[in-house]
Amino acid sequence: MSSPLATLQFLGATKTVTGSKYLLDLDGFKVLIDCGLYQGLKELRLRNWEPFPHDPQSIQAVVFTHAHVDHCGFFPRLVKEGFEGPAYCTPSTRNLCRLLLPDTGHLQEEDARLANQRKYSKHEPALPLFTEEDAEQALPLLKTVPFHTEVELRPDLRFQFLHAGHILGSSSVHFTIGRGDRQRRVLFSGDVGRYNRPILEDPESVEETDTLLVESTYGNRQHDPAEPKEALGEVIREGLARGGKVIIPSFAVGRTQELLYLLHELEQEGKIPAVPVYIDSPMAIDATTIYSNHREEHDQEMQREARKSNPLKTSNTQFVRQFQQSQTICRDPRPAVILSASGMLAGGRVLNHLEECLPQAHNTILFVGFQAIGTRGRQLQEGASEIKIHGRYIPARAAIRTIESLSAHADCEELIRWLSPMRKAPRQTFVVHGEEAASRGLQSRLKEKLGWDSEIPDYLDTVELS
Repeated sequence: MSSPLATLQFLGATKTVTGSKYLLDLDGFKVLIDCGLYQGLKELRLRNWEPFPHDPQSIQAVVFTHAHVDHCGFFPRLVKEGFEGPAYCTPSTRNLCRLLLPDTGHLQEEDARLANQRKYSKHEPALPLFTEEDAEQALPLLKTVPFHTEVELRPDLRFQFLHAGHILGSSSVHFTIGRGDRQRRVLFSGDVGRYNRPILEDPESVEETDTLLVESTYGNRQHDPAEPKEALGEVIREGLARGGKVIIPSFAVGRTQELLYLLHELEQEGKIPAVPVYIDSPMAIDATTIYSNHREEHDQEMQREARKSNPLKTSNTQFVRQFQQSQTICRDPRPAVILSASGMLAGGRVLNHLEECLPQAHNTILFVGFQAIGTRGRQLQEGASEIKIHGRYIPARAAIRTIESLSAHADCEELIRWLSPMRKAPRQTFVVHGEEAASRGLQSRLKEKLGWDSEIPDYLDTVELS
């Protein structure tokens, strides 16, 4: 019996780090791996509003690698347009999506409301891509699967989740197509995490696959080898010494929890003063609770620290839920550390802190994660003298600092380390989820270090699986 025809179409994260979506089609049985939102450049964001390339009702299943918005944030829109489920994910990913997706819908509504109020949108009226209610209606479609448990979508199509070490619940997804001795395997890397980092176990490798999709966010770069905790302590000491605030735009899921872990250690070691550390994001607060509760994913160091004290809290950590309290700390002139979403300054309460603090030279804006092209974060990193927030241009006089080594993405050498256990080269390797220079950098390194050929797909490319 001949093998079924299997194709793969790249619906996102091609020569960009956002909008992750890949459609696996097995003789008309369609599975969407990730359902991410486009962010950054306007030309990319407009894709969120274009008709989906396939009828959502024709998709039999969605599989999420993890709960970051660039991998799951389009899901409520897909459901709104007709997808009926199921959507598979790890248990902790579902718990995080329950926070993240309604919050994303709420932010969409808030952005539309402000645009209509301040008349800075070209659309009349400005509308949200999806609402908080849309997101709530999508959540019951999420179906949880533990790591290393094989799911049979049909007799000749199965998958399992492997630890990716990026954020809580993050996974690589390994598919098996076919039966008996006529099987093909397809590995979707998701976002590969770092080695020897706090809280989570290291990324899991596989020994063999036929087709590989590998992310390349830092495919042409190596992270600063300096210890990130020491760099974080230095920036905070410097910023507080000037009498200002240290504003850290931080992803609510993953980055905030790692920062809290490091701040806890720095304070315990006497390397930063016990100033107020505000977590100004209801979603980050709830995500921190979820991180604490999913002990089955903690590494040994996290488990050991948790037996002594709460490793995700300093002595003066204050969790800010109410918007009124957020406004109060925003106007408070006293030195403090403020962690607030979103991490790329795409929206959220952090924009209010920037409106207040960015024009003042004694304040510090500290970036601790990747800033995509077109985002406000990238503009500030590249020296912009002002950025546009809520329809107004805000002068940029605060100190702008970046710590690359705090990234939760593997760099080019760590990606090679993750791939090295494979006994032979995949028949097909596709470099995805990276800006073009980063993807080309990883492509060169794969050839140089492993002797592998690879391709960098374009948006909407379709390939037949070997």
